[in-house]
Amino acid sequence: MLSPADLVTIPFDDWMNGFVRGWLVPNFRPFFRAAQVPISTVLNMLNAFMLWVPMMASTLAFALAAWRWAGKGTAIFTVLGFAFIDMIGYWPETMTTLAMIVTSVLFCAVIGIPLGILAARSDLAWRAIRPVLDIMQTIPSFVYLVPIVMLFGVGMTPGIIATIIFAIPPIVRLTNLGIRGVRHDLIEAAQSFGSTRWQMLWDLQLPLAMRTILAGLNQTLMLALSMVVIAALIGAGGLGLVVNTGLGRLNVGEATSGGVGIVILAIVLDRITQGLGEKGFGPQPSLMRTLAGFFRAAPRPGGANPG
Repeated sequence: MLSPADLVTIPFDDWMNGFVRGWLVPNFRPFFRAAQVPISTVLNMLNAFMLWVPMMASTLAFALAAWRWAGKGTAIFTVLGFAFIDMIGYWPETMTTLAMIVTSVLFCAVIGIPLGILAARSDLAWRAIRPVLDIMQTIPSFVYLVPIVMLFGVGMTPGIIATIIFAIPPIVRLTNLGIRGVRHDLIEAAQSFGSTRWQMLWDLQLPLAMRTILAGLNQTLMLALSMVVIAALIGAGGLGLVVNTGLGRLNVGEATSGGVGIVILAIVLDRITQGLGEKGFGPQPSLMRTLAGFFRAAPRPGGANPG
């Protein structure tokens, strides 16, 4: 029985090679090289700073953050975990990995939150963005590395770019979901008070959607951590390089040590960001307080004002 391949063979791989090697790389590589500058600048500054800060000071800062947003148990785990990483000799690699993660998440937030806001405010924009996010989330992570190397070269900065592409979809999706989930009666009340679109976004929609946005940030951070390890294959450093080097040499101890360091760092960052989402940052903005007072003072249907 005939199959479509017996009749027509599509040289898709040749088309892609011709597109990337024959047109995209020769014409746009200078642009992609220039696009690395802000990422490499932030990464180098963070990496230098985190390596400069003494181990005890960094541990204290993370322990206090864990105590504030994740509880006493996480703070104790942070102290013990970071002390263990230092004692097995991988503290500098851990700080390099942390610098890569913070850089990736920072750029994911700077790009992803505005995209999520745009998607929430425009159905047309969401229909255009959604298929791109689907592709970014379903393509295997290793597939990103080949075009990244061709366009950006090898090193830590190309690894960060691959990480940003891989990790940005959750924060875009959950920002869109959080803003779309704001109650319509609150939006109508804000409009009746004469609030502009910017005031409603800044003082009403973003604060109410903050838990959902921070959940997206948490998922972006976890994806960034996993991709930073894979990015060691194209020259990124940190604990990912330790794991890959150990695997390449069949050194079980080295690979396991790097993996344990990644697990400890992932648990600490995950618990802190989850705590941020659950406990928030502080008092509500003025518009939200005004609307809260308005709805408390409004008479209930079928009854008198309880106040």
